[in-house]
Amino acid sequence: MSSSAGYERLHRLVQRWCWDQGWRGLREVQEAAVEPVLAGERDLILAAATAAGKTEAAFLPITSALLDEPADSVQALYVSPLKALINDQHRRLEELCGDVGVPVHRWHGDVGSHKKQALLEDPRGVLLITPESLEALFVLRGRALPRLFGHLRYVVIDEMHSFLGSERGRQLQSLLHRIELVIRRRVPRIGLSATLGDMFLARDFLRPDDPERVQVIEGDAGDHELLLQVRAAVQVGEASAEDQTAQHLFSVLRGQSNLVFGSSRRSVEDYAARLRDLCVDAKLPNEFFPHHGSLAKSLREEVEAALQNSESPRTVVCTSTLEMGIDVGDITSVAQIGPPPSVASLRQRLGRSGRRGSPSILRLYAAERLLDEASAIQDRLREELVQAIACCELLLEGWCEPPPAEALHLSTLVQQVLSVIAQHSGARADQLHSALCAAGVWSEVNATLFARLLRALAGRDLITQDAQGTLLTGLAGERLIEDYHFYAAFKTSEEYRILADGRELGTIPVHVAIQIGAGIIFGGRRWRVVEVDEERGEIRV
Repeated sequence: MSSSAGYERLHRLVQRWCWDQGWRGLREVQEAAVEPVLAGERDLILAAATAAGKTEAAFLPITSALLDEPADSVQALYVSPLKALINDQHRRLEELCGDVGVPVHRWHGDVGSHKKQALLEDPRGVLLITPESLEALFVLRGRALPRLFGHLRYVVIDEMHSFLGSERGRQLQSLLHRIELVIRRRVPRIGLSATLGDMFLARDFLRPDDPERVQVIEGDAGDHELLLQVRAAVQVGEASAEDQTAQHLFSVLRGQSNLVFGSSRRSVEDYAARLRDLCVDAKLPNEFFPHHGSLAKSLREEVEAALQNSESPRTVVCTSTLEMGIDVGDITSVAQIGPPPSVASLRQRLGRSGRRGSPSILRLYAAERLLDEASAIQDRLREELVQAIACCELLLEGWCEPPPAEALHLSTLVQQVLSVIAQHSGARADQLHSALCAAGVWSEVNATLFARLLRALAGRDLITQDAQGTLLTGLAGERLIEDYHFYAAFKTSEEYRILADGRELGTIPVHVAIQIGAGIIFGGRRWRVVEVDEERGEIRV
């Protein structure tokens, strides 16, 4: 392990951990982050390519700081957009922090209550959490927060680009501000991301009231070989464009570990089933598996574990669920069916391959229709193919979409009003405006607009006011807060559970009409519906 100025500033136990990993030295972004993280005086954005070591760039110095000054409180709060990413990072951070004596905890819906209670009774070290679970802490355990976060020293936001410009991002900004109100001091924030466009907008998100003081550390992308292919297929005889695309994927991906990104859950299921059928036709063991948010947790984890097992090849057809930082092992190549949703997303997906010095391999597929002179003009434009090519050209130019400008997000402000009232068992209107607007993240909401908002909530029985002027939750507000959907700043559709021989496979949206005897594709397999229970919201196959 070669020494450097950053390495020498780390705690000796952290130095020994780096040595035990067989590292030759710290990477560029890791070296640059050590001093400002240890100083703990400014907010930071660490932007670097996927697999560039951003997590370690933050937590090598954070762990060193926590070892030097332990305390009876959570000292580092890590916020992630995905439970699966938290589970993966928990494993990684336990290898670093746990090996040197810094506890690492998880908190989300799949974590047992006994583990959560143990943390509340003895809060220390690092806590990994989603915004929704952090919201639930405020609502359900508001009185525990001063002790839980009393000595908080760092907040780390992973995959920060996924929060920018969204309701969920505004919710997270508000929650972080409210933590600082609870402990009555500012806590340094560290944003991690591989894909950021306009850095000023990113800095403004991380610290809305003082973006100029946010320090940006960008890793050098360096020279990296990219092998790129764009293929468009049209129907030939009875072979549809989708058949040809699946056949090509089967021929070039079999025997390796790859990721294939579909444009929707339906597309993912369709291609996973087509590829499984090709394995059956060739009398070969199946290597192709689907992965998306509607699959049961156990099935997703089986696929993730298979990807990390390098002994057998696995190609996973997925939605954006595997786009972000979950460890997927050594991936040979990435394929994209249809145009990607954005250049930033394509860059993120491409970063999944080409590790350990091997080239990145990207294949883009467009399924097109045969056209004639009577075809509509929009079909003759070949919009999807043009969009796919444009994304590739912009990617090669190094361009990336800037984050969307912040909207007002009054619906999220309503949620935060109810959350603060629940946290403190009541609050005055001036206190709410001060905490959430005047000194909070809704600075554009003046007292007049805020008063109109409160009157509207009262008119719907979401809040009420007692004789002393304290705002309390109304009957409708109480019912809303008691629903677990309250903690999320985004809507989810009602879904039916799919069961096979008593085992849950996952869920599908309720608006999809399912009839007994119908065939459906789910989990990369073809099923026959044998029963639909509308009261229980279940489909048995």
